[in-house]
Amino acid sequence: MSPSRPGPSPAPPPPASPPARSRVAVTGAGGLIGSALVRSLRADGHEVVRLVRGPARGADEVAWDPRRRYVDVSGLAGCDAVVHLAGAGVGERRWTEAYKREIRDSRVLGTAAVAEAVASLDEPPKVLVCGSALGYYGDTGARAVDESAPAGDGFLPSVCVEWEAAAAPAEEAGIRVAYARTGLVVAREGGAWGRLFPLFRAGLGGRLGHGRQYWSFIALHDEVAALRHLVDTPGLAGPVNLTAPEPVTNREVTEAMSRVLRRPAFLHVPAPALRIALGDFAADVLGSQRVLPGRLLGTGFRFAFPTVDAAIRAAA
Repeated sequence: MSPSRPGPSPAPPPPASPPARSRVAVTGAGGLIGSALVRSLRADGHEVVRLVRGPARGADEVAWDPRRRYVDVSGLAGCDAVVHLAGAGVGERRWTEAYKREIRDSRVLGTAAVAEAVASLDEPPKVLVCGSALGYYGDTGARAVDESAPAGDGFLPSVCVEWEAAAAPAEEAGIRVAYARTGLVVAREGGAWGRLFPLFRAGLGGRLGHGRQYWSFIALHDEVAALRHLVDTPGLAGPVNLTAPEPVTNREVTEAMSRVLRRPAFLHVPAPALRIALGDFAADVLGSQRVLPGRLLGTGFRFAFPTVDAAIRAAA
């Protein structure tokens, strides 16, 4: 399979919105993607309820505790859709054995809690969009893959397999479940890419390792639009890759960041230094994922920022 090479696309039309004043529940609403999704939904007049740890303090909050697999199901009544994005940050800390457990448990236990809660409702939501990641595929090297590819080997693929499997109660209850396998989100405000912007602006950017590893990215704008596409598209269920149609190598990312930000990028972080600094997480930074959004494109989704230069400009 070879990656497609689309030319520049015009901005997509507004996504087909759910019925007026839809009620949508969101976990991870305080994170980079979740907060952008909440803003987008509210700007279009939809009612959003946020699942929060601790007591609910307002009409737009629902209490939950993912570790205890608890959700106040009364707060989900009347929801047309649930978008579940919560999970400990993969790149937030060094991967100790304790933090690996946190990464796994925050996803698997949280997803089980949400899936069991929506399945228990007398009138469940029509759709559960469950966050996942391109980590499912492991290291694909230079080989391009889409949603038909099997799970890879290693820690993150095993987490993604368990993560998606934890949504089984919702599927068994007849709820449409879509798994949003998200790539590297290009944004200034946070995430892995958010750490690159200040380094490159300071002239301290450079390739990581040999630079030939593929990075499958998506602009934050397109990530939010794609999540809404999953909510709004009847029949779209199962895994869906949320990544731009043209993956690029780390070397190409370095060149694009330098070009768009107009800063030199001559530095190079060798692989041994990354392994010392990042521990086990270095294997994923240095790994290659050339992943294509087959199902998004096949269901008519159009990217506003399909190329890495366009995505960086949108974030800059």
